[in-house]
Amino acid sequence: MKFLDLSKVYIRSGGGGSGCVSFRREKFIEFGGPDGGDGGNGGSVWAEAVDGLNTLIDFRYQQHFFAKSGQGGMGSQRTGRTGEDITLKVPVGTEILDEDEETIIADLTRVGQRVLLAKGGNGGWGNLAFKSSTNRAPSKANPGQEGIERTIWLRLKLIADAGLVGLPNAGKSTFLAAVSNARPKIADYPFTTLVPNLGVVGIDGAEFVMADIPGLIEGASEGRGLGMQFLAHVERNKVLLHLVDGTSETITKDYRTIVTELEAYAEELGNKPRIVALTKCDALDAKTISNRKRSLEKAHGGPIFVISGVAGMGLQDVLRALYKQIQGEAPVEEGKPWQP
Repeated sequence: MKFLDLSKVYIRSGGGGSGCVSFRREKFIEFGGPDGGDGGNGGSVWAEAVDGLNTLIDFRYQQHFFAKSGQGGMGSQRTGRTGEDITLKVPVGTEILDEDEETIIADLTRVGQRVLLAKGGNGGWGNLAFKSSTNRAPSKANPGQEGIERTIWLRLKLIADAGLVGLPNAGKSTFLAAVSNARPKIADYPFTTLVPNLGVVGIDGAEFVMADIPGLIEGASEGRGLGMQFLAHVERNKVLLHLVDGTSETITKDYRTIVTELEAYAEELGNKPRIVALTKCDALDAKTISNRKRSLEKAHGGPIFVISGVAGMGLQDVLRALYKQIQGEAPVEEGKPWQP
């Protein structure tokens, strides 16, 4: 299934049906009076988050969604039929934006969550509603209220527990393939990954979801490369795994580049818990690993994991550290109650 995380959609709610002008016509009844019914209400446009979707590709082939209009009122005090609603089924994690692409209308983060995007127009009153003590035979009725027409944007932010970040060709897809059943494209050149990938990771009998996004480059927060387009997918992550290519001669600069881009994109993203790992260590000798780990620890100010996705080295320790961050610190057990 092709991946699409941004789509423009045109919606319109149904207009209300017009009220009816009608008079009772019956044998032996001289003054039947008005009996025009009201028009039916127009259908509304809803959006609902559903399970089993992780792309907006369906909205590439259908961008127009129009609800049905209400039926007009009829004689004998009959109200018109209400127009059918229409529902846009979107993946969990979809943001609905106004036409300016900045104003957030709704953020659907739970399965079954619904939001009203355009309410249907009210049906018009029939002439029966205008009957009064001074006007016993009104001959006017209201037209139905027009529907609402608007343009919206759907923006998908994948919901995962952990996110992989790093420069292109840092070993993110190799890591995801090694720890989960996901099978992203892997090759020895930058920007092999062009769309985000999700994988379910298992560790010590527990599971969590990990997202792999295309590599970031310097200036990604300003729109360079593919980073700006996909950084939104790690906004919802509870923890980030920052992978640094151990075979690079400038590991400290590489580390600072990613940190700078995360902080420039959003302050919240820069403050997320972050675990740093040195990758591709199967291609290095012990002395080189030690020197580069020490340099990276000095830049990061915390512990550094030494891993290799190809050789399977150090993967379990990283996964346990990620799961600990996802779950939070274990609650401290209360001591026994005091006894004299």
